[in-house]
Amino acid sequence: MLDTPISENAIVGVGLGAALTGMRPVAEIMYIDFIGLCMEQLNNQVAKIRYMFGGKCTVPLTIRTEGGAGRTLGAHHSQSLEAWLVHIPGIKVVMPSTPYDAKGLLKTSIRDNNPVVFIEHKMIYNTKGPVPEEEYTIPIGVADIKKEGSDVSIITYSRMTLFCLEAAKILEKEGISVEVLDLRTLLPMDIEAIVKTVQKTNRVIIVEEDCKTGGTGAEITAQIMENAFDYLDAPVVRLAGADVPMPKSPVLEKLAIPDVERICKAVREIIAR
Repeated sequence: MLDTPISENAIVGVGLGAALTGMRPVAEIMYIDFIGLCMEQLNNQVAKIRYMFGGKCTVPLTIRTEGGAGRTLGAHHSQSLEAWLVHIPGIKVVMPSTPYDAKGLLKTSIRDNNPVVFIEHKMIYNTKGPVPEEEYTIPIGVADIKKEGSDVSIITYSRMTLFCLEAAKILEKEGISVEVLDLRTLLPMDIEAIVKTVQKTNRVIIVEEDCKTGGTGAEITAQIMENAFDYLDAPVVRLAGADVPMPKSPVLEKLAIPDVERICKAVREIIAR
């Protein structure tokens, strides 16, 4: 383990070099807010080298970073920028929501011969859950149904999965059956799982913390329209972060991202259509 100066461009560049020479480095970018400082290395080098060399080399590089709001750290330390990364061909983007998934997906990411950006939400580091001591891995690109349901599907990932599960418990007492699909991996995205849950419930709400405009939910919506439109009984609903720099004020920060109350409200409204 090397404790280096905080130079994102250098950290990722050195990680790339190490990966190309046979190692399996894990590079750490403390906040995703500063991923832009290493975007030249990540976008133009890490993501493209295997393709440009015709597969003659591999890049088993894992980049760990954290994102999301919740600690009122202000606009420079509270962003959700996963949609930037999903737009880059050649990398994989993983965002777990539980301790079990975090361990299994991180082990898989390190063993993958392609670059993986592993995004951890800063507000779920203290989340507790069962984690087997024995060896196990979780495949990248496979979503997980965290709760079965029949009335409406919520497609989500990362910390919002926990919010959606809490909302589902509240709604269950009202007689509304909610299915919660945790994508776990944004790139590659499990389109098959998305289509299956749409076919099952015929109503979909997408819950994400990143900004709504051009966000991950836009891609999910497009995939539903292309692959499962005929199964919809109501338009797809998107709950997302506001298109604003993340406020420092605790009250304003709470208003800027989806919460359990708004998720419940959206479900009630789509069921009534």
